[in-house]
Amino acid sequence: MIARIPWTGRRGPLVAEAVVLGALVVLDLVFAARAGPAQGGLAVLAIEFAPCAGPVVALLAVLRRRFPGHVAALATGVAGLSLLGTAITAGVAAAGSRLPPQPGAAETLAIGLLVGACCHRLSPRSATVQALLGGAAVTLGPILRYGTGGPAALYSAGAAVVWGGALAGGLVLRDADVRHRVAVLEVRATERLQLARELHDLVAHQVTGIVVRVQAAHRVAERTGGDATTFAELEAAGATALASMRRLVGALRTGDEDFFVPPADLPGVVDSAVPDDDRVHLELGADLAAVTVAPEVVTTAHRLLTESLTNVRRHAPDAREVRVLVRHEPPGELRIEVVNDGADRPARRGGYGLLGMAERVAAVGGTVQAGPADGRRWRVVAQLPLEPG
Repeated sequence: MIARIPWTGRRGPLVAEAVVLGALVVLDLVFAARAGPAQGGLAVLAIEFAPCAGPVVALLAVLRRRFPGHVAALATGVAGLSLLGTAITAGVAAAGSRLPPQPGAAETLAIGLLVGACCHRLSPRSATVQALLGGAAVTLGPILRYGTGGPAALYSAGAAVVWGGALAGGLVLRDADVRHRVAVLEVRATERLQLARELHDLVAHQVTGIVVRVQAAHRVAERTGGDATTFAELEAAGATALASMRRLVGALRTGDEDFFVPPADLPGVVDSAVPDDDRVHLELGADLAAVTVAPEVVTTAHRLLTESLTNVRRHAPDAREVRVLVRHEPPGELRIEVVNDGADRPARRGGYGLLGMAERVAAVGGTVQAGPADGRRWRVVAQLPLEPG
């Protein structure tokens, strides 16, 4: 298996959050134990609420990763507990009792994490509601609990910084998701358009061949005295279809693109896609030359091989062995496999080559899988139909 860098998987951030929140809960408990005594009977009962609320809100904040579909409910619960604590403290103060100031660091961070998650995942309206609710809980809470006359009011400033950072982080992640979705759609549209150009060029090439054959049959019929009317009609219809196809092909391409040349045979296309490199070992099926493969499948195979080998050069430059296998699997499938060693680093994000490859393969009715294999290897396997259904 590919070696993983610590803290880069899904569990890394979860463990880090749990450790930080746990440390803050302990810190809050230490401050609560060292705080001055509460004055008044109600204050003694109310001061027990804060140590209990800290672990609860920390747990709810961590659970947002386990239940991403319920992040709004979790955020509402945490903000509600915070506002409840504020109401209790304010009520105790109104009754003439006094509570010693407590920072509530775990509570502040928990609300910040949930506000960021809401801004990242929820709809704009729901995210706005949760952001305002969380902001009111963390920034107004210390002021309403302890007033503005003491240093405890400074807790609001720190809480506002945490809330603002969480809000900005959530919006940045939201924007990144939007950009990623747009990029994915562009890659898919580009790949489909490229395939459409090739298919239209291919159809135009085939229609040209039909028209040439009809023209030849028409001339033979004229010389032998046969019925040339039908051939003339077929010739006119073919010429019209060819002209329409050429106009459509011209509309699909830009001015700097070369016209698509239909592939000659599958072994030749595979050989042209595989570079002349001592590290690359090509294995072709014995009956590959005798197999009839649709031209669009041949071009897809070429695209798959070139993209896979490009990824090898880009992500595994130190690979010592690259194995390329292309063979016919009865009754009607083509198997393509590219395996390379030297994949000891995690794949870097940002490229969309695999996505475009999958889109191209799916367009002809095939499947493709790419991922790590045993022995620090990377493996790409595709199954293509010989004739798209």
